[in-house]
Amino acid sequence: MADLLKLERDGAVATITMMRAEAMNALGEAGDGDEFRAVCRELNADRSVRCAILTGDGRAFSAGGNVKAMKERQGSFGGSPAALREHYRNNIHRIARALYSLEIPLVAAVNGPAIGLGCDVACMADIRIAADNAKFGVTFLKLGLIPGDGGAWLLPRAIGMSRASELLFTGEVIDAHTAASWGLVSRVVSKESLMAEARSLAERIAEQPPQALRLAKTLLKQGQHTTYDAMLEFSAAGQALMHHTADHQEGVAAILEKRTAQFKGD
Repeated sequence: MADLLKLERDGAVATITMMRAEAMNALGEAGDGDEFRAVCRELNADRSVRCAILTGDGRAFSAGGNVKAMKERQGSFGGSPAALREHYRNNIHRIARALYSLEIPLVAAVNGPAIGLGCDVACMADIRIAADNAKFGVTFLKLGLIPGDGGAWLLPRAIGMSRASELLFTGEVIDAHTAASWGLVSRVVSKESLMAEARSLAERIAEQPPQALRLAKTLLKQGQHTTYDAMLEFSAAGQALMHHTADHQEGVAAILEKRTAQFKGD
């Protein structure tokens, strides 16, 4: 394992922290993809966890790939074109696939710069909250590269094709308030209150019925690339199952009795 991620649980909320502060949480070292995959599989299997927060240790969310390693063609950025292709497929892409396949809602608490792969990792979250010192950039072209992590698929879905094209084609870095105005993040908060705001949001999400919450996230993901008719069929099938859960009965009873529902995942 790459010893990159710290996973903490507090009630129904898990926090995943990228722990490579000395390198501004640069990603792409051997084993990073396996570690993300292991953590996400663990959370998918843990029915007591209903929401997760992803953040970075230190002053950055993630600076993306290690530019020094690229310059020296070392580690994951060395070898033949075939070897580099396999590095992306078996390491970088495992990060993307792991986060995208996470069944519970994921909140990115962007505590500083999110650049290149780091910006795309933030886009893999369902919701993004930014500290007021956060910055965002998809600066691949400045390095003579393209988004090798699927970012060209993710970014337009987050902010639309025009904004995504502007960010990618110019390589410019935008501040947190611009990111909010473009819809890249939901809100901007002070650096000091970022984790408390993320935690508050995650706790509100975690109050929802676990089975329906996971299915609702699945529907939103499916809706990005399926037809409306297919979505109607998925929705009808899923809704039929939800009607037979104890949490549905609890929700109905709570509304009629004018009290707060206590969902247990049954």
